[in-house]
Amino acid sequence: MKPEPISTAIPTHTCALVGVINKLQDDGLSKEYLEELAFLAATYGLETIKTFTQKLDRPDKATFIGKGKVAEICNFVKENKIDVVIFDDELSPSQQRNLEKELGKKILDRTTLILEIFEQRAQTAHAKTQVQLAQYQYMLPRLTGMWTHLERQRGGTGTRGGAGEKEIETDRRIVRDKIALLKERLREIDKQMSTQRKNRGELIRVALVGYTNVGKSTIMNLLSKSTVFAENKLFATLDTTVRKVTIDNLYFLLSDTVGFIRKLPTQLVESFKSTLDEVREADVLIHVVDISHKNFEDQINVVKQTLQDIGAGDKPTILVFNKTDAFTYTHKEEDDLSPATRENLSLNEIRRTWMKGISETAVLFISAQKKENIDEFKSTAYSIIKDLHLKRYPYNHLLY
Repeated sequence: MKPEPISTAIPTHTCALVGVINKLQDDGLSKEYLEELAFLAATYGLETIKTFTQKLDRPDKATFIGKGKVAEICNFVKENKIDVVIFDDELSPSQQRNLEKELGKKILDRTTLILEIFEQRAQTAHAKTQVQLAQYQYMLPRLTGMWTHLERQRGGTGTRGGAGEKEIETDRRIVRDKIALLKERLREIDKQMSTQRKNRGELIRVALVGYTNVGKSTIMNLLSKSTVFAENKLFATLDTTVRKVTIDNLYFLLSDTVGFIRKLPTQLVESFKSTLDEVREADVLIHVVDISHKNFEDQINVVKQTLQDIGAGDKPTILVFNKTDAFTYTHKEEDDLSPATRENLSLNEIRRTWMKGISETAVLFISAQKKENIDEFKSTAYSIIKDLHLKRYPYNHLLY
């Protein structure tokens, strides 16, 4: 059952976005973050009408942004009948309450939006349980009197606090009980999945990792000849899919995992433990990168940092630059003396750059959609996986 107290189901379809510019996030980076936030909103089913930015040295304790900007946004949302205002940064409970009071609209922050998308796209009981746990953990400190519809009272004989117990404390206890129940349910699921992983036999395990919407599921379908759901939306895949894959005479297990993103809610990392265990316990990682994205280097760094955070940063890794068919660049004229930027580099120039000083086991450039350079990809994967297999199971050398 959907966790009623933390639902932010939105029956309407328009939103305005709010971001900040500061020492750590200049105008260009703020614009990129807001573009990604708009993609998140579209994934959730909202049309972005306008974006707002404000230069801030530090967030306002009461409303995150300044009073003048609050008034500007308030006028705009009323005149244009905007339904939701989404902030790119995490809001404190008091900031969210104050903003909803000032603007008279539903307020979401980036974390809440991601959690809502995960809830929207979860298909299996396992994924739904993981998302519910993350939602409850995030919303617990944000509970106010607005959640008193949970249960008006638990008062009466046999309850702590009696009939006079404050409704908010009742609600908090209910949510804590639900968190405890969901954690226990996930522990049972984790045990089952751990047993399943141990029973997969003597096969090398390979995990596809990467930023969300870089083409991991397309690569999974290509290698395993399966039909894993793939879509041009963020977080198309939540449930880990594992397939037995054959390249020539070599068998291995390939898993497609949930994509990473900037500011991934810590609650999701915790609740998706069993899903991320597929990454932690993998023998080889295939780190997929969208080479056509203008800031693919930042996305690489986000993924690498997340891998470090979950204890999987030192595994053999094949770095695969995907979507070469969508790559574009601006040719720099010879008489243009201004410094070259990433947008001025051709694919060959990026190839030469990324082949130097890398820590990855191998670097490849492919188009999974157009099936370009797939033979080299398979050959490289075959060689690396075969070497690992021979080291672990030397008695199987006659298979090759």
